[in-house]
Amino acid sequence: MPNRQTGTQQNRQVISQDDLRKIIVNKDGSQILVKRAEDLGKQLVDERLKSSQIRAIFDEVRQIESLWLQNEQKALHKVYLLKPKLAYRAARSSEGVPTLKDILSRAIDIVVESPAEAKERFRRFTEFFEAILAYHKAYGGRD
Repeated sequence: MPNRQTGTQQNRQVISQDDLRKIIVNKDGSQILVKRAEDLGKQLVDERLKSSQIRAIFDEVRQIESLWLQNEQKALHKVYLLKPKLAYRAARSSEGVPTLKDILSRAIDIVVESPAEAKERFRRFTEFFEAILAYHKAYGGRD
């Protein structure tokens, strides 16, 4: 019987850094966004990620999105703080959250690497996360 942890570790790179950059940086990255979100949504169901776990993280992203209209600096600060929150959630769960943490943390790095473009990059990050959530639900993700 294969070691489940090793299999999970191998599966985490379902999205290459190049594809992630295309999704977050390129305005024309819609096709790759949809394909990779579908791949990841299905993988997270296979890894038994619960809907409540993904929703809790997504709700924080939505709060940051609304904050961006009021205070861009504070919103950008909250984006940075998503990484330790993801790390904490991943450390508490062995099913699905570590994979999601890996992908989203790498995406956050791309969002914040250019503060001048952070607002637009965060918008694409949010679209990507929303698509992951939708495919997770479509493939049977539940609590």
